[in-house]
Amino acid sequence: MRVITQIPNNDLLAAQTVARLAERTGFDAIVTAENAHNPFLPLAAAALVTERIELGTAVAMAFPRSPTVTAHVAWDLHLASKGRFNLGLGSQVKSHNERRYGLIWSPPAPRMRDYIAAVCAIWQAWETNGRLDFHSDTYNLSLMTPNFSPKPNGLPPIPISLATVGPAMLRLAGEVCDGARLHPFSTKRYLAEVSHVRIAEGLAKSGRSRDQIEIIAGGYGFIGTGRNAEAMAKARAYVRYRIAFYCSTRAYWDVLRLHDMEWLGERVNPLPRENRWEEMKTIIPEDLIDLFATVTDYEALPKAIEQRYGGLADTVLLQISADEDEDRLASCVRNIQKIPSPFKSKVLRAS
Repeated sequence: MRVITQIPNNDLLAAQTVARLAERTGFDAIVTAENAHNPFLPLAAAALVTERIELGTAVAMAFPRSPTVTAHVAWDLHLASKGRFNLGLGSQVKSHNERRYGLIWSPPAPRMRDYIAAVCAIWQAWETNGRLDFHSDTYNLSLMTPNFSPKPNGLPPIPISLATVGPAMLRLAGEVCDGARLHPFSTKRYLAEVSHVRIAEGLAKSGRSRDQIEIIAGGYGFIGTGRNAEAMAKARAYVRYRIAFYCSTRAYWDVLRLHDMEWLGERVNPLPRENRWEEMKTIIPEDLIDLFATVTDYEALPKAIEQRYGGLADTVLLQISADEDEDRLASCVRNIQKIPSPFKSKVLRAS
């Protein structure tokens, strides 16, 4: 099993500090999220101070950027890191696309299919010095002059992973992507009975097998550890807030419905509109935290992860901070990496 962590995106020097720590302690990859800050800049900073660790977005919003803009920044990060970049894409929900990005909303799965194909077509044109001639329902691209075309880099293809929540996106990831970045708001039952089933449908459609896609689970804030009881208590409190945050959004209620817990979403849903953010976490019962998250000490964490994700995920995201106990953290990472995983190859995306 691979182990990744998220680096800060609000401070480039802090991003470099955590990136170095992650590489020293044996993590397989570092990722950035797109929230209050850009996800690509911290990875550029991290590329300059690391040598081995993979760099990825988890995730960058696709639709506000044209496929060409995304293709360029991914290409440059891949080159700067000598082939270590993984492009993670997400669609974001309707309200954010319309009211935060000012976009016209359309069904996200067909649009994302076109988007990924367009990005790959652009990369192919650059790598082969070929003609760009891509046409789909959403994007038509036929102009790529030498002045705007990077030189071929000879590096391995850039893996593409997709943030997945609903059935259509899960199937799409299985069909055309190298990785499925599962939403952190999940449970073991939802992962087994919903996520895996839909991904398998996509794999079957493309004629691929389970070992040809990386399933990434855990997510920011939903696996926690720390050097002492105080750090773990802080992690658990943050998990509680994150559970409440996702319960407040109807787009994520399929998880609650599977467990006959839609009532929890109904209770939390009105609070963000009333700006009662801190109050939300108090509604989450203490005994439900462990249904959604794994929080324990370094030594117990590998076993807990195996119990929750063994056979169901190939990669887990473990959040760390700059003041970790490096020796204990490194041992924890090594033990997680011993957990068997079905995923066998890095880039097997259908062309």
